[in-house]
Amino acid sequence: MSLERSIVKLSAALRAKEVSSVELTRRYLERIERHGELNAFINVDRERALAQARSADERIASGKVGPLTGIPLAHKDIFCTDGMLTTCGSKILANFVAPYDATVIERFNAAGAVILGKTNMDEFAMGSSTENSYFGPVRNPWDRDAVPGGSSGGSAAAVAAGLAPAATGTDTGGSIRQPAAFCGITGLKPSYGRVSRYGMIAFASSLDQGGILTPSAEDAAVLLNVMAGFDPRDSTSVDRPVPDYSAQLDHGIKGVTIGLPREFFGEGLGAEVGLAVEAAIDEYKNLGCEVVDINMPNCSLAVPCYYVLAPAEASSNLARYDGVRYGYRAPEYTDLTDMYKKTRSQGFGTEVKRRILIGTYALSAGYYDAYYLQALKLRRLIAEDFRRAFESCDVIVGPTTPTTAFALGAKVDDPVAMYLNDIYTIPVNLAGLPGVSVPAGFDSAGHPIGLQIIGQYFDEGRILNVAHCYQQATDWHKRIPNGFE
Repeated sequence: MSLERSIVKLSAALRAKEVSSVELTRRYLERIERHGELNAFINVDRERALAQARSADERIASGKVGPLTGIPLAHKDIFCTDGMLTTCGSKILANFVAPYDATVIERFNAAGAVILGKTNMDEFAMGSSTENSYFGPVRNPWDRDAVPGGSSGGSAAAVAAGLAPAATGTDTGGSIRQPAAFCGITGLKPSYGRVSRYGMIAFASSLDQGGILTPSAEDAAVLLNVMAGFDPRDSTSVDRPVPDYSAQLDHGIKGVTIGLPREFFGEGLGAEVGLAVEAAIDEYKNLGCEVVDINMPNCSLAVPCYYVLAPAEASSNLARYDGVRYGYRAPEYTDLTDMYKKTRSQGFGTEVKRRILIGTYALSAGYYDAYYLQALKLRRLIAEDFRRAFESCDVIVGPTTPTTAFALGAKVDDPVAMYLNDIYTIPVNLAGLPGVSVPAGFDSAGHPIGLQIIGQYFDEGRILNVAHCYQQATDWHKRIPNGFE
């Protein structure tokens, strides 16, 4: 029997007592075990999940029911979870059991959701394919020889394969939207500051943002209603009211102006991806939207800008992993300095070391002004491109990625080619804007294609509304990989 994937429908079934949270949780735990070949999970705590499900059933029986009460969820293994391994996909944290909950975890627990387990990811969220995990690569449910995208590839694969109805992720340069595109699901990156970063292990603090991967925009709105909001423990959290995102979904989009950035449709965009995006634009025209061309001249420099700023912040954030306080420590060393060197060289993977070295170089005396300071100036110009663009449009639409999912191992020896997978998503992080990727078709190999919708600051309701209306008119988001019905 196929498993219902809509969170909205699962919630209704739980409220109507057509299924219990314990029954639902067991179904997902069985699917996770049955499809272990995807390597989507690092840690599954069956007993904890069933205990939470029993507690949720008690809440439902007493009438204390919310939209997520009893709903099983998976969490990217970057969110600290009290009493559970929180590894960030790294050897250096492979034995770290978090002593507290991240704010995101707290809020889902308070809503009565069930934690199925922690999903696999690129080490410290550094990657575009989830091949950089200490625990091995994740496989794409649509093609087990292809990558699921990264760094939230475990979460994306889990949702696409029906191993969880939804999962959390984080997005520093596209790490929610890119795997959502590769796996044929919906991936939402909120505005910077909309979701608390407290307890979310840092990669690049001015870029990281927690978000969600779901089957649909409708489900994403339900989860964002729980995740979003001010947190005094996070100095980057923005104190502003949280609207009811679900209530905004069915607002009409007739007359909404869509901006098409010329720079997103030039050289490097795969032909099949381009055709799918053009078809999606035609669908929006049929729905009554207006389409205008916009120019974003500085966005072509977003990738080099990002790969100065993000490694610079990473080199600072990852200095805390020294083998002294927690995590991995080299078993043999001669003195404190030797312990530091061996712990970090043995504990970090190749990509993490590469970015630490790049970041340290960019921040070093003599190079700070030439690289880091110039990248900061360019970041401001990119944000200004978006500001000007939004003077003539309500949302910006384009491809999420230049190509569809590529083969495992195809780009591991070419970091620059790997980095270019995020060419359309990185500008959004540099500007701190919200963006969502939704399924918009398939290529000739049967790999999903993603459509990206970008909104103004804290206008998540608008982009979810635009995404939802598209999904009401199409069925791409309802397609399920073979073998995962």
